[in-house]
Amino acid sequence: MQAGTQKIVVLGTGGTIAGLAQGAAPGRYRAAQKPVDELLAGVVVPPGVTVQVEQVAQIDSKDMDLAVWQALLKACRVHLAQADVQGLVITHGTDTLEETAWLLQALLAPRQSVVLTCAMRPADAPDADGPRNLADALAVAADPKAQGVLAVCAGRILGAQSVQKLHSSRLDAFGSGEAGDMGRVRQGQVQWLRACVVPAPLASVEAVLAASALPRVEIVLSHAAASGAHLDALVDPDTAARHGVAPVRGLVLAGTGGGTLHHEIEAAARRAQAAGVRIVRTTRCADGWLQPRAGDEFPALPLSPVKARLALMLDLLGR
Repeated sequence: MQAGTQKIVVLGTGGTIAGLAQGAAPGRYRAAQKPVDELLAGVVVPPGVTVQVEQVAQIDSKDMDLAVWQALLKACRVHLAQADVQGLVITHGTDTLEETAWLLQALLAPRQSVVLTCAMRPADAPDADGPRNLADALAVAADPKAQGVLAVCAGRILGAQSVQKLHSSRLDAFGSGEAGDMGRVRQGQVQWLRACVVPAPLASVEAVLAASALPRVEIVLSHAAASGAHLDALVDPDTAARHGVAPVRGLVLAGTGGGTLHHEIEAAARRAQAAGVRIVRTTRCADGWLQPRAGDEFPALPLSPVKARLALMLDLLGR
């Protein structure tokens, strides 16, 4: 690498950004088809930056699993430990990007930048958004103010703690709710709205890398006319045995509004808790996190349901 240049490592995991159209019908495509080095063809690289690529996985992110997360964690650790690496860019599917972003932040808490990017249209679409998103992600990763895990999509820079996919089809599909965007990328120029803050890691990355499976945690949504029967079935060890899966060790209750629960869900949750199942509570609302309070029957987590699930998994793994 020449003096004065920065190295950005691009890790590919698949997703729509690497997808290709299937047939003539509009909107039909198969994710995770193009290798990451081909995605970079023609993408503008910031001045003074050299790019190294590695294909970590090639999946539709709806099928994200522990094995891929472990491979990605290993690759991130290897490259972040190199003194000449300014930051990482990860190409990812949109469906579970927010979960991967939060997990990487919780385990790695990197001082360099780790920037996830994605696309809502496949790579061979006439108006593909992947190349622009990838160029923007490279610009953010190369910026000296960038730290921690970030997501870049549709010109917006979003933090791992608050990023959520909020729309099923539009190009600007992600948001951060009340937390707000970290910044913007306009014509290759990074504009920060607030400083990056990197929290301490929440769990041991070594424990996750060594795990053959994560503790089983399920999400239960509270809603009108609810029944506790499905929650009872979830925590029934005989049901788990019949299906060949591990018993449930934790439940995330996605409550209505401020985390309130239908009385049938609440009663079933008490039965599960009495049987030794760990329970946490959050809200099904896209905006407004619950704040933990002393004496809560079911402790509240200030995270979305999917991120609260990961947090509880990591906590149970360490016990």
